[in-house]
Amino acid sequence: MPMKIFRPAPLILLLVIVMTVLLACTAEKLPAQPGQYKALTTLFEAWRSFAKPQIVEGVPNYSASAMQKQKHGLVDFQKRLAAIDTTGWPTTQRIDWEIVQAEMKGLEFNHDVLRPWAKNPLFYAVIQMDEPDVPAREMPEIDGVLNVFEHRFPLNAQSQKVFLDKLSAIPAILKQARGNLTEMTGYFGMFGVEAKAVESEQLAALAEQLQPDHPELAEAAVTARQAVDTFEQWLDETWRKKPAFSGIGKAAFDRYMKEVHLVPYGWEEQKLLLERELQRALSALAMEEHRNRHLPPLKPAASSEEMEVMMKASVKEFMAFLKQEDIFTLPDYMYLDDPVVPFFSEDKLDFFFHIYYRDPLPLLCHQIHWLEKQRELRNTHPIRSGALLSKIWDSRAEGLATNFEELMMHAGILDTHPRARELTWALLAFRAARGIGGLMLQAGEWTLEEAMAFGSRYTPNGFAGPGSPMLRGDYALYLSQPGYGTSYVVGKVQLDRLIAERRVQLGEAFIVKAFFDDYFSHGMIPASLIYREMTGGESLLRLHKP
Repeated sequence: MPMKIFRPAPLILLLVIVMTVLLACTAEKLPAQPGQYKALTTLFEAWRSFAKPQIVEGVPNYSASAMQKQKHGLVDFQKRLAAIDTTGWPTTQRIDWEIVQAEMKGLEFNHDVLRPWAKNPLFYAVIQMDEPDVPAREMPEIDGVLNVFEHRFPLNAQSQKVFLDKLSAIPAILKQARGNLTEMTGYFGMFGVEAKAVESEQLAALAEQLQPDHPELAEAAVTARQAVDTFEQWLDETWRKKPAFSGIGKAAFDRYMKEVHLVPYGWEEQKLLLERELQRALSALAMEEHRNRHLPPLKPAASSEEMEVMMKASVKEFMAFLKQEDIFTLPDYMYLDDPVVPFFSEDKLDFFFHIYYRDPLPLLCHQIHWLEKQRELRNTHPIRSGALLSKIWDSRAEGLATNFEELMMHAGILDTHPRARELTWALLAFRAARGIGGLMLQAGEWTLEEAMAFGSRYTPNGFAGPGSPMLRGDYALYLSQPGYGTSYVVGKVQLDRLIAERRVQLGEAFIVKAFFDDYFSHGMIPASLIYREMTGGESLLRLHKP
C-alpha cells in the first residue's frame, strides 16, 4: 500500500510561514546570551592588562622597541573584538562593545599621532600632590606616578614601600625619557621645563615633610629631585632648537573626535559652537550687569578667615539646594568638603580665584565632580566602572560640570545672589574663549602668544590677565590632550541637546530628578552614547514636520 503524503492545507501552511518569520524576527531581538557578553568582558580584562606598559624594576617601559611591540599586539586585540558577534544584543551591551572599541582606537591613535612618550616631556610626570576632580588625571602621564594625595602622614608600612619604590625609580624613568623623546616639539619642551621646576619644588617640600618620621624616604626624595633638576636642565638646553608647533592638525583632530571620543562634532563645528557660546555668555553678562547696576559690586574676600566663612556657607547652601529642590537623588554617602582655597592679595588672583573670592556658589556647582566620584566608587559594572582610557569620559564629566553651573542658576540657586549670576556667565565665557585658543593651537593657526592674548581679551573683567599662569597651564593640557579644552562646552551642548530631546519625548511627564537619576545610571561614558541609550537614538528635534 503506497504511503500517504501529508499535504497541509493552504491556511495551515500560511500560518507555519508566518510563525517562522515571527520567530526569526523575535530571535533578533532576544538579549545576548550570557556567554556571548562574557566574551566581551573577558576580552576587556585582558585588554586593560595589555594596555599598561611593561614594568622593569619599577620603571614603565616606553622605549621605541616596547612601543613597537605594543602596536603590533594591538592589532590582535582589535581582531578579537571584531570577531565578537553582537547580533541581538540589547543596546546597552552593544554600546559596551563600542566603548571597548573606542579604547582600542585610542591606543591606535596614540601610536599613529600623539606618541606622547616620544614627543611630550609632560608625559613623564613623576609626582602628583592633588587628586583630580575627574575620573583620572586630565594630562596624559606615565603609569605609576607617585600620587601623594593617596597617602596619610606619617606613612604606614605599606605606604612607605610605595614611596620608596616610586621615588627610587624616578632617576631611571627620566633617564629613559631622555632617550625616548626623539620627536619633542618646542611648546612641549617649554611646558616640560616649567612642569619640572614645579616638581622640583614639590619634591623638596616632600623631603622636608618626610624627614622627621621617614629619613630614608627623605633621602630618596632628595635624590629624585636631583634627577628632576638634571632633566629640566637638559630640556631647557634642548627645546629651543625644536619647531614650536605641537598640535595635531584638523584632520587628525576630527579623526580623534570621531573614532575615539565619539563626539559628533569636528574641528570646524566645535569652533562654531564655542564661538556661539562665547557670544551668548558675553551678551547675557551685559544684561546681568545692567540688571544689577544699582547693586553694590562683588568685592573679593579681604582675609583667609572671610574666605573660609564664605566657603562653608556656600557648601551648605549648595547641598541643601540639591536636596530641597529634588535635583537628583542624594545618597547618604554623598558629601562635599569645604574647599581649602589659599589666600592671595587681589593683584595676585587668577581666574578661578577671582570667582571663588567674590562668591563661591557658582563655581561650587562645578564641584558636582566630587559627588560623581563618590558615586563612581560604587560602580561595579564590568566595563563602565573606573576611568575609561584616552580620557574618553571628558565630554560627559566636564560637560555636565560646566552645564550644571548654568542649569542650577536657571533652577534658582542664585536667586538670592543676583550679582553671582554675572560670575556664572564669566565662567562660561572663559571656558569658551580658552577652548577656542586650544583649537587654534591644535590647528597651528595661532601661536601660543596669540592664544594667550585671545583668552585674556575675551575673559570678562580682566579675570585672566596677560600672561595668566592658569590660562597658560590650560593650553599645555589642551595641546597634550586634544579635545579636552573644548569638552567643557561641547559636552555642555550635548547635555543641552539630551535634556531638550527628553523634554520633547516626555512632555509634561519630564521630571528633573528622574532625568538626572537616569542620566547618572549610565556611567561615565561619552555623552553621545548616553544620548543614544536615553532617547533611543532618534532625534525628534531634527524632524522637519511634527
